[in-house]
Amino acid sequence: MAWDWEKLNQQQQHKGGPPPQMEDVLKQIKNVKLPGGTIFLALIILIAAIVYSCFFTIQTGSVGVIQRFGQFVRTAQPGLNFKWPFGVERVNKIAIEKVFREEFGLQADASDARERTLGASGDASEALMLTGDLNVAVVPWIVQYRVKDPFNFLFKVRDVKGLLRDLSEASMRVVVGDRSINEVITKRQEIADEAKQVLQAELDKAETGLLVVNVELKRTNVPGPVQQSFNEVNQATQEKEKMIYQAKEDYNKAIPAARGEAERTIKAGEGYALDRINRAKGDATRFSAVYAEYSKAKDVTMRRLYLEAMKDLLPKLGPKYIVDDEQKNLLPLLNLGRDQKGVEK
Repeated sequence: MAWDWEKLNQQQQHKGGPPPQMEDVLKQIKNVKLPGGTIFLALIILIAAIVYSCFFTIQTGSVGVIQRFGQFVRTAQPGLNFKWPFGVERVNKIAIEKVFREEFGLQADASDARERTLGASGDASEALMLTGDLNVAVVPWIVQYRVKDPFNFLFKVRDVKGLLRDLSEASMRVVVGDRSINEVITKRQEIADEAKQVLQAELDKAETGLLVVNVELKRTNVPGPVQQSFNEVNQATQEKEKMIYQAKEDYNKAIPAARGEAERTIKAGEGYALDRINRAKGDATRFSAVYAEYSKAKDVTMRRLYLEAMKDLLPKLGPKYIVDDEQKNLLPLLNLGRDQKGVEK
């Protein structure tokens, strides 16, 4: 062989220059004398090119979609794989485990690229949404997704990313349009979960081959020009709710007390009625017993009743005068009683 690679390197290092360049190598190759000359060298290069183009490697977490003259033929798994050379078969390597993300209504902050805020110069139109109670809300969100079907991802949709953004915005507007402004602000996780389900259904219907990993709703609010008015409305609503709660508290105190008083009055009335009924029944029973005895001995019973009545009546009459029916002159006796009263006075 007419040249020595190691000798050439030693010469370059001895000179203190850089390693041999490609032009120098080609010049040396041209000076090489091989059996068969240039044809043999071209054959070796051709074989090396064929071998190089026949084998390819797929990294872990990816798959290779192989097309033969543009037509899908098979899918290659991770590792060393074989294909037809010279463009007969072409490989598209698709990362199926990598999670991609699309941001809506967000702008990168210069201080930290990981933090996202809605900037005045950013595209805020996609984040402005009309809620179910006819209020406007700023709803920024992030969609994380990955490829689950490489075939559909490559061949069923022309612009997968553009379709994903359109469907994401449409799904979010549908979900937000069914909620009030307060729900949009306070129930972000619930809205994100529902939007994820709606978006996944639309992506499957469109055969995009994408799988939605997560939908994250960022801090939602109202547009800046109406922020102050919105805060005033919220404050008034809170005052209203506070007054309603106070009224309910007073109601819960007064109504049970009134019901207790009414129940007590009803029970007292029922007790009085029962007492009167029992007394009346007792009197009726006693009268019946007396009448039964009266029927057995009318004279004795009548005398006893008379004496009992007089016993109760006479102490209440005060001074009493017993006059003989044969007495002719009652005046002295009556005057005497009056005189005694006058003396006593």
